[in-house]
Amino acid sequence: MKRLDSTLSALADPTRRQVVDLLRERPRRAGELAARAGTSAPAMSRHLRVLRSTGLVEAGLADDDARARVYRLRPERLREVQRWLDAFWGGQLDAFKAHAEDR
Repeated sequence: MKRLDSTLSALADPTRRQVVDLLRERPRRAGELAARAGTSAPAMSRHLRVLRSTGLVEAGLADDDARARVYRLRPERLREVQRWLDAFWGGQLDAFKAHAEDR
């Protein structure tokens, strides 16, 4: 449950959610993420540090420039959140269906 808590805490910030959305499209460099999110480079660095520490994002080397880092989404952490939500909502929706059918 601690991993889920850290993931949800990281995603509580709107800028970090935007970074996750951008990385769903394709890997990107930090400068591009900062520009798209409208934040400074140091602020983006802090956001990326949080996302990396929770395992939502990983950094690798760019194909065209070995000095540049490219950030990629690690979807397995999002799958943990999805499983938790499915368990929660699955039970809620089953109860709603039973209630609606009783009427």
